[in-house]
Amino acid sequence: MDKNKKEYTDFGYKEVPKEDKSKLVGEVFSSVASRYDLMNDVMSLGIHRLWKKAAIESSQIVSGDSVLDVAGGTGDLAIEFSKIVGSSGRVVLSDINEDMLAEGKKRVLDAGRLNVDFKIANAEELPFEKNSFDCISIAFGIRNVTDKEKALKSMFDCLKSGGRLIVLEFSKPTSNLFSQIYDIYSFNLLPLMGKLIADDADSYQYLAESIRKHPDQETFKKMMQSAGFLDASYENLTGGIVALHKGTKP
Repeated sequence: MDKNKKEYTDFGYKEVPKEDKSKLVGEVFSSVASRYDLMNDVMSLGIHRLWKKAAIESSQIVSGDSVLDVAGGTGDLAIEFSKIVGSSGRVVLSDINEDMLAEGKKRVLDAGRLNVDFKIANAEELPFEKNSFDCISIAFGIRNVTDKEKALKSMFDCLKSGGRLIVLEFSKPTSNLFSQIYDIYSFNLLPLMGKLIADDADSYQYLAESIRKHPDQETFKKMMQSAGFLDASYENLTGGIVALHKGTKP
């Protein structure tokens, strides 16, 4: 096939037809769904819980608000959001992957949270009415989206005026030394842990590569601004391993 006749995009360090990426990413997350939470704890030494806590606190939601958690996976944020918005509020946990959403639904219901709805949804084409959410969050999901600009615009459209977008994502360490140590960890220990714990080294190799392909903090901030968000800003967490991006719809 003539490569010039198709649009290509990154899948980790590989280039694949743009139309194939969502399927390939789906296979990765279907493979790791049942061990996803355990691997998060092991990979981050539990620190991912603090990152998510920071995201929830920055959302500024209150009782009665409506919240959409995009690529919400196993429901960590949705559970906490549901506690804040209460019975008068609404939380929607969405994910493009059925296996991940099934894990999330199980966890949410096991936690006794009854004010959460569940929806299979592509971040690039969210199937919700415009101006319907007070807050939209996406944690460790945006880097796996094929067309990030399109996803940001879709989330922008679904927010109410004054609504807030929260994006929590792996990013670029601020120290060169820290970055080198992080690379050694990501490309040597991470696939090994994936093999030992989840019997899937390849998926965790992809996840490490996808982090490196994600835009850096300033670039992603500009992408949010281009999508229409005001007051776009970010906060580096754990030396920039993770960035917490925030923006408001006018």
